Amino acid sequence: MRDRPLLNRRLDGLGTTIFAEMSALALSTGAINLGQGFPDTDGPESVREAAVRALRDGRGNQYPPGPGVPELRRAVADHQRRFYGLDFDPDTEVLVTAGATEAIAAAMLALLEPGDEVIAFEPFYDSYAACIAMAGAVRVPLTLRAPDFRPDLDALRAAVTPRTRLLLLNSPHNPTGMVLTPAELTEIAAFAVDHDLLVVTDEVYEHLVFDGVHTPLISLPGMRDRTVSLSSAGKTFSFTGWKVGWVTGSRELVAAVRTTKQFLTYVASGPFQYAVAEALALPDAYYADFAADLRAKRDLLAAGLRDAGFRTYDPQGTYFITTDITELAPGTDALTFCRALPERCGVVAVPNSVFYDHPTAGRTQVRFAFCKRPEVLRDAADRLRTAFNG
Repeated sequence: MRDRPLLNRRLDGLGTTIFAEMSALALSTGAINLGQGFPDTDGPESVREAAVRALRDGRGNQYPPGPGVPELRRAVADHQRRFYGLDFDPDTEVLVTAGATEAIAAAMLALLEPGDEVIAFEPFYDSYAACIAMAGAVRVPLTLRAPDFRPDLDALRAAVTPRTRLLLLNSPHNPTGMVLTPAELTEIAAFAVDHDLLVVTDEVYEHLVFDGVHTPLISLPGMRDRTVSLSSAGKTFSFTGWKVGWVTGSRELVAAVRTTKQFLTYVASGPFQYAVAEALALPDAYYADFAADLRAKRDLLAAGLRDAGFRTYDPQGTYFITTDITELAPGTDALTFCRALPERCGVVAVPNSVFYDHPTAGRTQVRFAFCKRPEVLRDAADRLRTAFNG
């Protein structure tokens, strides 16, 4: 037993997440936490009341159906038709998960075998690396580079090998805020068809787009039967603790993911599923106003960060803004900078370098979350300005 590490060696180097470390720093120092991507206000009161009503009515207090409650599966199918003109059978082509994080894990474990290669944009959300590793597969990073973080599609073509099984795409992209254009999506779709690849798309920020438009890859020619589309309620409705996500795709792909998902959480978030079903039916004005509110917060924090001396790369979508500290803190790497920041000025951020397989690509990049109240963002900007500009 002692001749080998206790932790599965596939997970070597994937210990405590940067989010846990930075959130602990925020608690211990009393700093403003602009590191982890959760709002500091709840979502619509009507949606919260729907959850309370479900609890009181006894809906979801016991195990819900494995694929998710029918009301939510129908609501997800209606959402896909309403916003993207996509038709999914709620009984066989929609699967409810414990947030998009479980959906990612279930998809990777279902679709990959040891030795398969997965091409993914880096910097990538940290669970991607862990889920690919747990499946025994090999991640192949496609580096997004400042200032615009556009994917290098020539590099994508060069990265494919006979072992390439799957593309893992995230748009709008966390942490850079890049949103894939229709032209890029068309080229990626043609590439996937030509090489007979599966694609998993993480679209949790689909309604948080400020510049451009979100187009699901699954809507493009040739992609309906090779794409697993993932999303969730947390970011769109500001109830990140509810952990309600979903998978849409062909009957065969969803069945494969469901086979794995049933042995992870089995089921979760019973009463919240009913509430999210109601949330998805909110009027168009909700979605438009929510994006406009976040756009204003992005602009507010971006201006404050620039005043403090950061170089900013304004995102097209998501909760996050990436900055560069080269001129602000010459010779300092992002991780060292972020670990010292709470004590220096009472603000927590996250180093993008931890999201790269090639950390030198993001060595001086720091990510801030702007999904906070305007007064909190102003306070954080003032603290940073005082700390670095005096």
